[in-house]
Amino acid sequence: MKRLKFAIVGCGQIAQRHAEHIASRGELVAVCDIDRLKADALAAKYGAKSYYHFQELLQEKSLDALAICTPNALHAPQSIAALNAGFHVVCEKPMAISVVDCKQMIGAAEKSGKHIFVVKQNRYNPPVAALKKLVDDGKLGRLYSLHVNCFWNRGCEYYEASAWRGTKQLDGGILFTQFSHFIDLLYWLAGEVKSVKSLAANYAHQRVIEFEDTGVVMMEFASGALGSLNFTINSHQRNMEGSLTIFAEKGTIKIGGKYLNTLEYQSIDNYVISGLEPGNLENDYGFYTGSMSNHGLVYDNVIDVLQRGGAVMTSATDGMKTVEIIERIYQETVRL
Repeated sequence: MKRLKFAIVGCGQIAQRHAEHIASRGELVAVCDIDRLKADALAAKYGAKSYYHFQELLQEKSLDALAICTPNALHAPQSIAALNAGFHVVCEKPMAISVVDCKQMIGAAEKSGKHIFVVKQNRYNPPVAALKKLVDDGKLGRLYSLHVNCFWNRGCEYYEASAWRGTKQLDGGILFTQFSHFIDLLYWLAGEVKSVKSLAANYAHQRVIEFEDTGVVMMEFASGALGSLNFTINSHQRNMEGSLTIFAEKGTIKIGGKYLNTLEYQSIDNYVISGLEPGNLENDYGFYTGSMSNHGLVYDNVIDVLQRGGAVMTSATDGMKTVEIIERIYQETVRL
């Protein structure tokens, strides 16, 4: 079976993870970035070709798929252009920063007959996958409430190191850039959100970002379950916690650690979660860290779908649902 050929658009920090896993499973043919030094450095490391203009990359007809690793607001136009050019797309989170853009992406995929794979690597965390199976198998019964705590650190230097981070136009907000994975899991586990209310404030980043650094959200799901999301990037010096707790008819479970990587508590009728794999390490970006590094599993799914007709783990519709929920939260937020 031939190795799939990929290109990466955007050669920043997350692109390094994509390149590593593409190279071990397929072939990294090309990279593209307006910063020639970044493009050339990544290309040299993997023996790929450098492009500095996106439209020129789209002429590289040997490619099977493009990985979009650019600032959030560029995901939609670049994905649509790639789909229209006949390529599959692996899109970093968030899928886009508006539902309108997501719908246009889905329309382009349907018209071209190509796939959009949205990166939601927290779905692969071993305790998260075990919890999802319990919910799908009905072992927890009715879900009563779901509670997410995201207490991370993103200091001013994180934003000052990049021209696009912290801007409403290209970044969109910390729910898009830092915490969309957690919102995805709320939807994945509990389904449609019926209503939301939220408070938010910017306490420590007023000089460097155009939106909140802290917030609290209350949700009502269509099923009748309640949800809460407490989030901040003001944890002193380092990330503190990324956790999800579920209270249900037949059990209570908490997945914790910094990145939803530890099963911290379980009490389930006639069932015990056991034998979990240890999971991967978090993504290390130097002066800050992020979610667990499951990008290899994302690419395993891409290859399974494209070469063996497997099922897409995170569909474009799922990616759009996360954006839809974030849009609703921001629309219903009282800013202090």
